[in-house]
Amino acid sequence: MTQENRCVIVTGAGGIGCGRSISVRFADKGASVVVCDIDEAGGNETVRVIERNGGRAAFFRADVRKEEQVRNLVSFAAAQFSAIEVLVNNASAPHGQGIDDWMDSLETDLLGAMYATRWTIEAMRHSGGGAIVNVASISALWHGRKSPGGFPGYDIAKAGMIRMTTRLASLAETDGIRVNCVAPGWIATEGVRPHWEQMTPDERAARGAPSRLLTTKQISDAVLRLAEDRSLAGRVLVWWSEDAPRLIEWGDRGYHKFVEF
Repeated sequence: MTQENRCVIVTGAGGIGCGRSISVRFADKGASVVVCDIDEAGGNETVRVIERNGGRAAFFRADVRKEEQVRNLVSFAAAQFSAIEVLVNNASAPHGQGIDDWMDSLETDLLGAMYATRWTIEAMRHSGGGAIVNVASISALWHGRKSPGGFPGYDIAKAGMIRMTTRLASLAETDGIRVNCVAPGWIATEGVRPHWEQMTPDERAARGAPSRLLTTKQISDAVLRLAEDRSLAGRVLVWWSEDAPRLIEWGDRGYHKFVEF
């Protein structure tokens, strides 16, 4: 991440959660960061945070649901900082429960990631390769829930991101582009922490909530490692909030325990 003019694109980086933390982490490592969000005020604040720390960053407003805007984002990054070294697909829509709300998550979390991945791959092929890190969720792993919770559209979108990651593993050999994914548990963001803090330990256990939360720094460190570790391609890093991060074994069929039919 220290080569001059090589850059990192982070989508959904205008809030105060993982996107901003990831952006700052890469900038601290010497990368130039293109901050992408629909929130112009938040995106520009992320740029200011990076610049106050001595880093380089630029904001580009793009709605990742719109493929042409995503294509323009990638073109801007390549023109502004030359070669794109890393793409982090972090953008996520507010979660809804009803089936009418599913499309917001599907268009932002999944289709947006697909658009960004498609056009970044094209750019990386011309510059000698790179790395893509998808931010999914443990909510995509459960095969049914035994406790309340979850957001259907979000869960479906994050499951799609995991499958996109594994299907693109071959790009590492053919194009020098490594695609990996982190699937974290509950994170101490402004949207999660207040809800988690108002529950007692017993209520957390009853609702399937963890006894502790991951931090945005832990997630940004994991994303950085996935981007830098050249031995990893098509891999999914699972990090339950109460456990250590672990890679799913390559080729895992996903169903370690069956019930007789």
